[in-house]
Amino acid sequence: MRRLLKSALTVLLLAATAPATANDYSKYYQNLPVQMVQATPPVIPANTVNIKDCGGVGDGVTLNTEAFSKAISQLTKMGGGRLIVPMGVWLSGPIQLKDNIDLHLEKNAILYFSPDKRLFLDKEGKSTRCDPAIRASNRKNIAITGEGIIDGNGQQWRPVKRSKVSDVEWKAFKENVGGVETNGGQLWYPWNSAAGYPNIAGTPEEQEKYRADLIRFTNCQNILIQGVTVQNSPRFHVHPCNSTNIIIDGITVRCPWNAQNGDAIDLSDCHRALIVNSTVDAGDDGLCMKSGKEKKGSPWGCEDILIENNTVYRAHGGFVIGSESIGGMRRIVVRNNRFAGTDIGLRFKSGIGRGGRTEKIYISDIVMTDIANEAIGFQCDYVNRPAGSDGMPAPAFTEEQKKLTPHFQDIHISNVTCRGAKTAISAAGIEGLDCVSDIHIDNSTFVYNKTGEDINRNTARLTLTDVRLIENKAESGNSK
Repeated sequence: MRRLLKSALTVLLLAATAPATANDYSKYYQNLPVQMVQATPPVIPANTVNIKDCGGVGDGVTLNTEAFSKAISQLTKMGGGRLIVPMGVWLSGPIQLKDNIDLHLEKNAILYFSPDKRLFLDKEGKSTRCDPAIRASNRKNIAITGEGIIDGNGQQWRPVKRSKVSDVEWKAFKENVGGVETNGGQLWYPWNSAAGYPNIAGTPEEQEKYRADLIRFTNCQNILIQGVTVQNSPRFHVHPCNSTNIIIDGITVRCPWNAQNGDAIDLSDCHRALIVNSTVDAGDDGLCMKSGKEKKGSPWGCEDILIENNTVYRAHGGFVIGSESIGGMRRIVVRNNRFAGTDIGLRFKSGIGRGGRTEKIYISDIVMTDIANEAIGFQCDYVNRPAGSDGMPAPAFTEEQKKLTPHFQDIHISNVTCRGAKTAISAAGIEGLDCVSDIHIDNSTFVYNKTGEDINRNTARLTLTDVRLIENKAESGNSK
């Protein structure tokens, strides 16, 4: 009898805590070109709380910030679990996740963040930016899952360049959001909101600096983001930072193609991550690896990253390393992805003061169409410029900044097929510095419209083996 009771208790305990997903992610780690540590899903307790039971109302009018906070507190007292957001439009201010919480949006649930910027101000005054819409810091076992939509209401935050919109769109911004034109009518800011919400800074330019990410997890472990649509962020959409053991599976990230700083999925100084089965259509970089600084005991910024079976439509780059790569990049595998309509396909960008070293980067089985500029591009003089600063002179660099020079090396690219790019392969380093070397491109075909190779052989050392560069003469006169 005791054995039976013990066995039953074990079954109940196992049922009460289970991975947030039943998917077998080990299948993605077969036949890798480099050994890497596998990402695993977080374990979330089986408890559930419905946002409606905590006073939530999904009518698109009621502010649900307190209801989300109450539901998360209830689950935390239970040891964690799933916060269910059912069908409805759930207006909210910022949401802060805690340990062992799965924010689960059912189909036809839209989590819509308020246009009232005051709600997102950092109450502790520790940050020069507003709080992200969904955030977590120093947490374990957190998830966002389901088939719902997370909308950051980004048009209330982002500046817009006149050159990137039609007359009709320009008029709509001013009529629907309000705002003000600057730079001789070449730049629009969401200032003096038509909805009547007050500004949170003294000038449009200062308010623009407050923009924050839609989803940002910092110093967290065991993260899952699965199934949801993430759209219209004020800044970056999905942005884990300094975090470990991350799975991003089957999500859709979308925003207008001209959204300022509208990065889709950025990993900053993250270890052990898997990005699979996701779709991106964004205003800036698509699948991007960043590293802002070195850390004691962890000399590599991003390591053990696997990116597979994803689709990127509009984006500045399909897969991107940079522009910050200070802590370095190590053991990154990108395979079986497709890019259709990006500005650049495989983009490696950095600059003095922002650069670091890459090691063991393997990219294979990539298909691309309609790439506006380079199919593959290496740039080592990148300068990050905020809206309205185009045409300003390049900054002067200190001797300390010059120590942080980019070094793209040990990068292996194979089995790429690209139909339609302005330039097939572009690469340039910095005179007198070893910035681009040990780059191997094999067994690939590029159909280009204007230039096959634009490689500065004095500053960039690339080896091309069995690479076909074919000019599309029928379209070369109409290249983008």
